[in-house]
Amino acid sequence: MPHLLRAAIYARYSTDLQSDASVEDQIRNCQDLAKSLGAEVVASYSDHAVSGASLMRRGIQSLLRDNQSGSFNVVLAEGLDRLSRNQADVAQIYQQMSFTDTVIHTQSEGEISELHIGLKGTMNALQLKDIALKTHRGLKGRALKGKSAGGISYGYRVKQQFDASGEPIRGDREIQPVEAQIVTRVFEDYANGLSPKKIAEALNAEGIAPPSGRYWGASTIHGNRQRGTGILNNELYIGRQIWNRLNYRKDPSTGKRISRLNPESAWVITEVPALRIIEQELWDRVRTRQGALTLQSPLDKPWDRRRPRTLFSGLMTCGCCGGGIAKVSKSSFGCSSARNKGKAVCANMRTIAQTDLEARVLNALTHHLMDPEALAVFCETYADERNRLRREAEGARETLERGLAQTKRDHQKLVDAIIAGVPAEQVKERMIELDQQRQQLERRLSASPAPDPILIHPSMAVTYRERVAALIAGLGRSAEMPAAKEALRALVDRIVLTPAKSDTGVEIELEGDLASLLRLATGAERHRPRTMLRRGWNVLILLEN
Repeated sequence: MPHLLRAAIYARYSTDLQSDASVEDQIRNCQDLAKSLGAEVVASYSDHAVSGASLMRRGIQSLLRDNQSGSFNVVLAEGLDRLSRNQADVAQIYQQMSFTDTVIHTQSEGEISELHIGLKGTMNALQLKDIALKTHRGLKGRALKGKSAGGISYGYRVKQQFDASGEPIRGDREIQPVEAQIVTRVFEDYANGLSPKKIAEALNAEGIAPPSGRYWGASTIHGNRQRGTGILNNELYIGRQIWNRLNYRKDPSTGKRISRLNPESAWVITEVPALRIIEQELWDRVRTRQGALTLQSPLDKPWDRRRPRTLFSGLMTCGCCGGGIAKVSKSSFGCSSARNKGKAVCANMRTIAQTDLEARVLNALTHHLMDPEALAVFCETYADERNRLRREAEGARETLERGLAQTKRDHQKLVDAIIAGVPAEQVKERMIELDQQRQQLERRLSASPAPDPILIHPSMAVTYRERVAALIAGLGRSAEMPAAKEALRALVDRIVLTPAKSDTGVEIELEGDLASLLRLATGAERHRPRTMLRRGWNVLILLEN
């Protein structure tokens, strides 16, 4: 255990085990632990009602980030499982703390070593799996009784009732009359021939609150038949509850929950006739109109479906509402929100032909984004900004270098004092502190590289135009087309389409991605631009109608 302990406390409770008061209890106990260790508490971090199965927690991320600055050298927690229940995450935390010479100390296990990481990490992972199995078993029991085993669907509300002792009876639902009328209306409108887009547009125009979000959308209504999502596919509306249709897993790289369809044999189906909203005849009419669920062709690969259908798909935005621009006919683009959600959301019904859009954008990429006059202004501004960032970086580095030099001088003075006869015990703690400070400064200096050189040179505009022309020519050759499309899309950050002031037509604002423009213009295809190039630096040009 290092001397001069500066402690950070971490506490967490999860909704399936503890209450909010648990965090206060953990912090109080860790403060007592800090006193017994002779440590000064300099920071406290906590996560409320968050599972320990992932590191995607605000409190633990703040602790890991602040640990890099060296503001504390010991982490205190009630137990290792408070930091994480995931074996790999526990090992990652321990590895980072070891790198910064930070000790982990818990009430349950004491000072943490590699042995704890292996044994305790495995036990925590098994305990997490056991909790998940018990929770699943409990929810299955509720589902078999016809009670809610998850959220409350649109059209229902929690039923308030109590047992003989006055305790609330949980899990029961009842029909919410107003929402049930909306559900019935959606089914009737769809059965009578209205599209989900038109239904959503009418509901938004009347200001009717959706199940979630700000507005109704077509997907809220049609959902996915195979997964049972969407208003039209919820079998609870005919008094049939299906539980465990989907399972959810966390992506370890992002922490996001990903749903997967379970086999039908794993579904738990319960009849709940008291919750029926839609008559069978209406339900069947909707099923008939939906038709048989068409399976995707085995030749239709997922990676092919993700590729942009047109040259600039996914890069276009409506200038009125900020929504996406998509194909509205075989050859034209228009605002998706205006067509899917109605005039209450967006009134932009202007369209632009695909050929016109692509011709104007490609012309702008070739001639406007590297216009000589605009380039001269940009070069000056860009150079000033890069020089400013360089001065800041060099100033910060100089401060670290001065601090390191002073630390080494102070350490040498203590060595000289010992040589001169001062007892080593009197200066031991100070020497240890200075040595730790030296190591921390050296690490920070090694992680602070000098700024990249400025990339701009006089011939970049000519080089850029030649390269863009070559890419555009590649669109007409099948062998080169995929690579050319990808390269041209990389030059574009965003395309904003706004109705022109005249009665017809569309104005286009093209925002070029500066990092990609510079890489192409300077021939530095392998250069990795600094963060300043990737964030907030765009080249914008307005294309007249």
